[in-house]
Amino acid sequence: MTGPDPAVARARLAVREHLAPLASDGAAPLVLVACSGGADSLALAAATAFVAPRLGLRAGAVVVDHALATGSDAVAERAARACRDLGLDPVCVERVAVPRRGGLEGRAREVRHVAFDDVAARTGAVAVLLGHTADDQAETVLLRLARGSGARSLAGMPERRDVLGRPLLGLRRADLRAACLAQDLTWWEDPGNAVDGPQTTAAGQALPRSAVRHRALPALGAALGVDPVPALVRTAGQLARDADLLDRLAADLLAEARTPSGPAVATLASAHAALLPRALRAWLLAEGVPAGDLGAVHLDAVAALVTAWRGQRGVDVPGGRRVVRVDGVLTLAPRTSRQRPPGRGGDGGCGTLDP
Repeated sequence: MTGPDPAVARARLAVREHLAPLASDGAAPLVLVACSGGADSLALAAATAFVAPRLGLRAGAVVVDHALATGSDAVAERAARACRDLGLDPVCVERVAVPRRGGLEGRAREVRHVAFDDVAARTGAVAVLLGHTADDQAETVLLRLARGSGARSLAGMPERRDVLGRPLLGLRRADLRAACLAQDLTWWEDPGNAVDGPQTTAAGQALPRSAVRHRALPALGAALGVDPVPALVRTAGQLARDADLLDRLAADLLAEARTPSGPAVATLASAHAALLPRALRAWLLAEGVPAGDLGAVHLDAVAALVTAWRGQRGVDVPGGRRVVRVDGVLTLAPRTSRQRPPGRGGDGGCGTLDP
């Protein structure tokens, strides 16, 4: 008796290791696979359908129809049918509306993740698994590097964040295609991801991830003479550890600076330049400033209230708020000026590029 195909075994092992902390010998928790019908998510669905019951878990799926192209509903239904054929239950199909502001890939990701959160809350799922691979991680790092991101963004996509999990970050895209072939699973190929794809939508909107995948990474590999993906993934892992340490130090700084009204300027001003923007970001997020809209340009302007104080009126930040300096303390107040807040950029602006 022979075992499974090596690619299938690798996918199952990665899922088993990821789901092991959720294993249960009582009431079976539900985990969902986010499945687009592509090779990566379909291989993940098959691996999860095999592994989850053996860990005392139930496995279902969520399929998001972004409604961006003609026939997207048929693609979503095909993915849902494939999940049902694998034995996943429930299988939820969510149709979302992608807003027109900003870049297409970032906007689609935002509404997709909202849908994941909604379905998890509705079904009681303890995890939503995403099919991102090492190749996706390398693309993310390169995209963010090109946009001037900081260490936290260059750390790439985390394996776990809140309800979302990425079991396949240690596997290559070719592994997942091989796993699908070995199990006779037919996947859907997104035209935007094709090697000869347009790298733009029919409306002319850029698809930068597709361009990085099919142009930038191959060109980098040709120039270096080696596959750049493993090195980019290692860089992400190293920066993740560095960023974790800096975030802990920034949290300590913020705790030291805390007053009933806000952080004390004198304490913030004594901090290392690497810690100040992290502490300010943590404070603003804790006060309800939207994370997805808070960019480096906002943090730089708020930091200037600490390090380059010249009596500024204050700094507008996302969420209709304004940071002001009063009696040596930074405080948040409702925005009253008609002045538009600074545009997005740097680390915060790149946060929307995770796939």
